[in-house]
Amino acid sequence: MSHTNNPPRLNYAEQSPELIKKLQDFSMAIANGGHIEPQLSYLVDIRASQMNGCAFCLDMHVKEAKLHGERELRLYHTAIWRESPLFTAKERAALAWTEALTQIAPTGISDELYAAVREQFDEKELSTLTFRVMAINAWNRANVAFRTTPGAFDKAFGLDKAGLG
Repeated sequence: MSHTNNPPRLNYAEQSPELIKKLQDFSMAIANGGHIEPQLSYLVDIRASQMNGCAFCLDMHVKEAKLHGERELRLYHTAIWRESPLFTAKERAALAWTEALTQIAPTGISDELYAAVREQFDEKELSTLTFRVMAINAWNRANVAFRTTPGAFDKAFGLDKAGLG
């Protein structure tokens, strides 16, 4: 079902400011933890948002990544990362982990995937990466549920400077 041009349903931040503050604090703690590189975080946020069909988050994180020096072609290739030569082994592991946690299979997370990801991430990094995936999935679910308009907060977040308008 397409929701193109459908208006937002409600402003969940206005309705639940105390919960938004907690989710923002959670997200900032992950971002400021320093255990995974910012560029990797953007790729994770972009891939999960693509999978979840979250137009608001995808729009925001593509712009953030661009502002922080990510190459446009890599942004375009995030959806096809398996076929693209543009990603490192660590980025591939993070993207695979993101996909597995975003759409958890009935069989859970395989030992093979866990082992492959552990080859690229130490325990602290993998824990932080997992929380990163959890956070973006929470944001995606809220923004998809309430149809937050992509780009609605660009000026407030400084994303209008990305040159992708």
